[in-house]
Amino acid sequence: MKQPKEETRRLEAVETVSAPGKNEKALSAIRREILGNGISSDDAQHTRQRSVIWKLLLGVYETPAKEYLDLVQFGSSVVNDKIRNDTFRTLATDVAFQKRVQEEMLVRLLDAFVWQTIYIQGMNVLAAPFLYAMPSELEAFYCFSRFLEVNCPLYVQQTLEGVHRGLKLLDMCMEVADAELYAYLKSKGLSAEVYAFPSILTFSAGTPPLDEVLHLWDFLLAFGVHLNVLCVVAQLHLIRDEILAEPSPIKMLRTLPPLNARSVIALCCQFVKDLPEGQYDKLVRHVAMGCNARSLR
Repeated sequence: MKQPKEETRRLEAVETVSAPGKNEKALSAIRREILGNGISSDDAQHTRQRSVIWKLLLGVYETPAKEYLDLVQFGSSVVNDKIRNDTFRTLATDVAFQKRVQEEMLVRLLDAFVWQTIYIQGMNVLAAPFLYAMPSELEAFYCFSRFLEVNCPLYVQQTLEGVHRGLKLLDMCMEVADAELYAYLKSKGLSAEVYAFPSILTFSAGTPPLDEVLHLWDFLLAFGVHLNVLCVVAQLHLIRDEILAEPSPIKMLRTLPPLNARSVIALCCQFVKDLPEGQYDKLVRHVAMGCNARSLR
């Protein structure tokens, strides 16, 4: 176990990286650390460390309060009723989340975001990890905005274009990663469109426990959110024996077991090496056309 002084030095080193264009070496070190050891969620210092790292990985270098407050002052958006219909049930069974994040924080952040764009199904769940991981609502807003607008803009179109692409890619990737499981699900008429929509839409943020979601998102933010698809394939692979033994597996598929981020990440890294080049390129581009993602290959 690392000593507190070592953790402090590590955090201080991370915080020195504060300007775009000058941090690639440090970011490479952060990515190696995430892949090797992960970021602990055990105490306030680790929570602070994650917030700094997420901002760096997202490229959030400024969080101007006035801009956010100006949006907040517009008040309730035209879709406030729809937002509130979603927010009250966001991670409703997670005690730690409910204790740390008040519903009004989530409503306010989403209303502010909607004043400059649109509201799409699932945004409430996507905002939840940022409000939980960031020390302030202000930082959560800018990280959430950057995540949607830069990392996965095709996921937040009215048509949910990126999500539907991701579901098609899930079937394609499953056929490569686990042909037997793919064939069994196909024989049951179970395409990813039928069972995996929530997992793909929310980058698995709706699969408890939240601490494991945060670890998975460390990985996705570090190496590319396009790997979302392979992470869902990995979750299915981990319960493949149970699925293959179940004559009607749809209920099992719609309620995945508790997330184990380390196992999922390990499998994802294994699967990505086996994908044909063209398929991997489609995976990269399904979240944002023309994006240049950090490759694990």
